[in-house]
Amino acid sequence: MASISADSLHLLTALLSISIPVIFTATVVEDLDNLQPPPDFNSTIINNCLRNPSLRYCNSTPFDLHQIFKSTIVASHLCNISSNPNCVESFPKIDLHSQPKIAPLYLSFTFFWKYCPLTILSIDLSNNSLKGNFPTDVFYCSQIQALDLSHNNLSGDLPIHNFSLLENLTFLNLSYNDFTECRISDSHFFERFNSTSFVRSGLVPNHKEFRIKAVLLLVGFPVLVLVMVVFWGWLCFFRRRNRHMFTPSILKAATDGFSVRNLVGRNGRASVYRGVLRDGSEVRVEIYLDTMSIENRRRFVEHCKILVQLQHKNIVPVLGWCDSRRLMAIVTEWVDGQNIETWLSTCNPPWKQRVQVILGIAAGVCYLHEEWPQVGYNLKTRNMMLSVDGEPLITRFKLLDDHHSSTKKTYEFGMFMLEIVTNRRAAKELEKSVDIVEWVKSNYPDNVENVIDKRMKKRVEIVSEAAEVLEFGLTCIDVSKSHQPSWDRICDLLSDISSTAISSASGDRKTSRVERGGRDRQHVHHRGVE
Repeated sequence: MASISADSLHLLTALLSISIPVIFTATVVEDLDNLQPPPDFNSTIINNCLRNPSLRYCNSTPFDLHQIFKSTIVASHLCNISSNPNCVESFPKIDLHSQPKIAPLYLSFTFFWKYCPLTILSIDLSNNSLKGNFPTDVFYCSQIQALDLSHNNLSGDLPIHNFSLLENLTFLNLSYNDFTECRISDSHFFERFNSTSFVRSGLVPNHKEFRIKAVLLLVGFPVLVLVMVVFWGWLCFFRRRNRHMFTPSILKAATDGFSVRNLVGRNGRASVYRGVLRDGSEVRVEIYLDTMSIENRRRFVEHCKILVQLQHKNIVPVLGWCDSRRLMAIVTEWVDGQNIETWLSTCNPPWKQRVQVILGIAAGVCYLHEEWPQVGYNLKTRNMMLSVDGEPLITRFKLLDDHHSSTKKTYEFGMFMLEIVTNRRAAKELEKSVDIVEWVKSNYPDNVENVIDKRMKKRVEIVSEAAEVLEFGLTCIDVSKSHQPSWDRICDLLSDISSTAISSASGDRKTSRVERGGRDRQHVHHRGVE
């Protein structure tokens, strides 16, 4: 290549003449692929080195003839492309300004830069959209006086210390690139060149932009922090208010798309599914099938907002609700266990456990009566659960029921007590179920043993206590003469029954019921409140 020639023109002429046959008749790539060194190329190289030992390839013995020959081809092409006046005699500059299609090609020829012609004093690779790191191969041309790499997309760290190799370099232009900002310790490098060499190069901070950034940082950061605090505060408040709201997609995911295998039952207007939330919590999802009016939807949500506040050990925790046009649902905790109806019919529970179930449900009802009288609930044995710990739970609530009066609640509780004692279900709807009531009335008080669950042991004390419960139940369902007791009275009487059952179980029959009633007056009122 021309770099093979020395500063003297006759060496340059001799070297370039080697490749004269087709050097300007084909592209540089074709020349590199097709041309081979002539037979006397090695002797030519040796003679050149004897004449001028400073040539770059003279120090690389044994000679890599193939690379040296390729460099002569590239030098010939590059000299011509750079519009040098006489490439046989002189190659003073590499000018690839605004030639983005070929500039990367010539930069890739490392063998050329390794044997860079000593005559080259200027390299212009500006405005070529070059990407990547600084092209370090140009440092082989250590004799250059001018280097222009402006208006490219070069990035990364600038190899500042390598510029010490370019002792003759007086003009440098790295403007309009994306280099990494230099360290303060490298500040002496910028003293060597004019400040216009580094305009928007990324190497030095733009003072105007720095001032703008400083103002934005000093003003914007506190504002940002304030906005973030307000946002997170609002988000936490919103989540606290809406942690009980479930979307249809959440419930659909929890129930595996409301699959049949997760359907556990249907209750009138509702279908009940078992589901698992994303946090692993098992839930009971009660979906209402009929379409609600806008007003009923509003009342539904207001009712649900009350249900999620209920806290009692005998009331299943209500986790939230879903209110959308496509889906209305109530979500409660899932209770492992069986409903009380199944428990009665299959387990033949002893009298003490039956009393405890009555007391547990009564405690929940008393809590609702005193704290949330507007809440309706279902006291049918098939709709109440007995947990694996033996705790009875009210699990279903009556929504949008304007007629669930205190009288009706008392009536339902009376029917519940009769079912617990007799293990006999009402055959018809609540308002028309006179069969079990008439049957109990016809046997009370003379033939109480006939209505007590036949599977249960009928000791004298059990029959006596069962008779009291039956009497109590009949009193609760008697709405004809307004003989129903108040719920304060109901709680007192059930507390009395509880004390009697506990005493009979322990064999202690010495304390009178009147004395116990006064002492245990508040037992049921607060039993299980959490």
